[in-house]
Amino acid sequence: MKASQSHQKSYADKRRKMWNFKKGDHVFLRVTSTTGMGRALKSKKLTSRFIGPYQISK
Repeated sequence: MKASQSHQKSYADKRRKMWNFKKGDHVFLRVTSTTGMGRALKSKKLTSRFIGPYQISK
């Protein structure tokens, strides 16, 4: 079990992209059904996938 977990972790870490944001950068947020925003919207087909842009403040 441990060997399988470590193999899966190393596989996922190789493909993970580290995002570096600076203060003042503008970003878009992905809207999904788990973020809460996606659940409030009635029509999935007509809603945009991202909201924003938001400015990084910290």
